Amino acid sequence: MTERHEPKLPIPKFQVRARHTGSTVTVYQAYHPEIGGPAAHHGRFPAAWKRERMTWIKPSFLWMMYRCGWGSKEGQETVLAVEIEREGFDWALRHACLSHHVSALHGDQASWKRQLRQAPARVQWDPERDLQLNPLPHRSLQLGLAGEAAARYADEWIVGIEDVTPLATEVHARVRAGQLGSAAGLLPEESPVELDDEVLARLRA
Repeated sequence: MTERHEPKLPIPKFQVRARHTGSTVTVYQAYHPEIGGPAAHHGRFPAAWKRERMTWIKPSFLWMMYRCGWGSKEGQETVLAVEIEREGFDWALRHACLSHHVSALHGDQASWKRQLRQAPARVQWDPERDLQLNPLPHRSLQLGLAGEAAARYADEWIVGIEDVTPLATEVHARVRAGQLGSAAGLLPEESPVELDDEVLARLRA
């Protein structure tokens, strides 16, 4: 009997994918060890973490690797997996504004700039990356948190913080050795996060 394989459907251009459970979503950030180390140890960001600055969280492990150079860039040597409450993640998306102007969504530039100033969160879509950090046709979500959103993230939403720098190092070593299949087997399992169509409709670029 011949085994049938269903053709893989293309990944939608704008789709939120993450490691998640029914109640949490895991996002990634990279910091200097003076911040990343204590954060992973205590499960909370230390006092040196500047909550008045916008902080960007990334549900894609490989996009984080692209951004931090597998933990090799200065000030990004400690890679953190931050598990946050799903309710908090959803709140941020509901209160987010796109980081660039789209006339069909925002009207004129002035209206968009006003929304951007008032929003505690902003969304940016960048090309997703493969194991060799090459760009892919579909996009990866970057979620910027400021003001109320940054405070809620730091003080309310965090369930746990894990230092995944050793994982980044091991995956990178296998990629450099040409062991792409083996490297892929180590990647966190990321799957589509179901969101209200109304939320995504406001955030698709």
